[in-house]
This record gives sequence, C-alpha cells and structure tokens, in this order.
Amino acid sequence: MQTFNHLITTRPHQLRQVLISDLHLSPEEPALVQAFLALLDDCLVLPELKRLFILGDWFEVWLGDDAYLSLSPSQQQTHWLTPMITKLKQLRLNGCDILVMHGNRDFLLAQTFCDLFDGQLIYEPYAIKVGEQKFRLEHGDALCTDDMKYQLFRKVMRHRFTKWYLLNKSLEKRLAIAANIRQKSKHNNTKKAAYIMDVNQASVDKALFKFDALLHGHTHRPETYHSNEGRSRYVLGDWRLLDVDTRQPKVSAVIGVITADVADSTDINSADVDSADINNAIASNFNNASAEFDLVEFEFLLR
Repeated sequence: MQTFNHLITTRPHQLRQVLISDLHLSPEEPALVQAFLALLDDCLVLPELKRLFILGDWFEVWLGDDAYLSLSPSQQQTHWLTPMITKLKQLRLNGCDILVMHGNRDFLLAQTFCDLFDGQLIYEPYAIKVGEQKFRLEHGDALCTDDMKYQLFRKVMRHRFTKWYLLNKSLEKRLAIAANIRQKSKHNNTKKAAYIMDVNQASVDKALFKFDALLHGHTHRPETYHSNEGRSRYVLGDWRLLDVDTRQPKVSAVIGVITADVADSTDINSADVDSADINNAIASNFNNASAEFDLVEFEFLLR
C-alpha cells in the first residue's frame, strides 16, 4: 500500500475521486480536524478531482444540523466547523462534488448542513462504476449482522420517528443521550468477541450479488479481500493519531482513490440499488475504461 503525506502525487492529473470514512471529528480531537483540513487543501489543488465521498462517521457525534445552524454569525465565525465548511465550499466551486453518507455516529446529519457547502447527502447502498467494475459503497455497520443487538439498535435509531423524537429534544438533552449511548456502547463492546463486531461473510456475499466490488468503512480494519469468484471487498480505515509521545505525532488513515487517464468514472446512483436494473443503468452511462481503484495511506504530520 502506498503512503502519501499529501495527495499531491507524481500523477495529480489522474486523481479523479477520493473516498474516506470514519474520521470521527470533534473539537476534543483537534489533530484529526487539522488532518482533514490538510486533506481538503490537497484536494483543492488537484486539477481533475471530481468527487469527494465521505462514507459515514464524519463526526464523532452529530446532535442535529441545528447545533450549528442555530448559532449566531459571530458564534459561527469562531466555530471549529467553519474552516472546513469554507474549504468544502471552495472545493465545490472548483467543480468537485461532495457526497456524504450517514454512519452510525452521525445518522442525524441532514441535507440542510450539506447545503452550506452545496454538498449532497447520499444513502446506502450507493453504486458507482470504476473502469469495467461495478462498486457498491456503504458505511459498513449493516454488514455486521452477527451483532444482533446492534442491528436491532440500528433499526430503532434510524427510524424516522426516533429521529423526529431526538431532534425535538433540546441540544442539552440530545448531548446527554448521545453521551449515555456512547458509554453503553463502549462498555458492551468490551464484552463482545472480535468477530461479532466485524462483517458477516454471508451479508457480504449478499451485498456483492450484483457487484464486482464492495467498499465500506466502520470496522476500523482496513484491508483488501479478493474472492475466488473475482469479487473484491475494500475496507477503509479510521483516522487515528499515532506517535503521540514523539516530537512529531501524525494522523494516519487508509483512504480510497480512483484514478483515470482522461474522463471521470460515472455514478449509477440509486438509493434502492437492489431493486434497480444495475446492468442497464451502467450500460446507459459513459465510463472511462481506464479508471482504477486503490487503497492508499494518507498521513499528516502535526507541527
């Protein structure tokens, strides 16, 4: 796996799309915020970058769009989210689409926040074509079906009534609820076997039924898997602070990149992709046959 301190590689004109997940950004982790801002700086100077995907858990916790939108202009000016919104706006003006997917930590994120930088909230599964391959994108927690308690919790929390209930609570109460959920989750996870918190192979096989490749995050176990049938599963990594006790700590993340010689890959873009005619959708779209996907390690050295 290649490692870059910047995404300004020896072939910047070939980089078309960047895919990241599990940043878990918060004001309590300023190093991760700095690293994301550095990634955006890199993206801003990539001349042919067309899409930035954020595939869930962008934030450690998201209490609702109103947590930021309800702030006064002076409060927003000094808020930790404002610099990244500014850079995302500029990236969008440069012609790069910004597509954001829910994770298990930020499922209350809504389109109103994405509108601040002209981004688009997308829903899993989301399909794209890379070269001649059909890729399925998702956060990844829905694949961890061995953890039946979590899947029930996920179903309840993603229900529109639950979201309505939470968003009608005060921000203080939402913060308390989120803190309680995180504490219980951390406690419960210490009692679970490692395999329970990883993906279930049968669920992966089902997800790959009409696809050549599956890309997800969530498990914090970056890796590439290839099956005997020629299908692939790529796992994005979480963003983590390393070498904390050294003079120059760093943030490291395994991210996805799509490169191509000339034109950009094409989205299938179906919120209900399992019921769509995937092959016809792909055939009707122009695609760059030279496009390739790869996992790379992005590092940011703190100064």
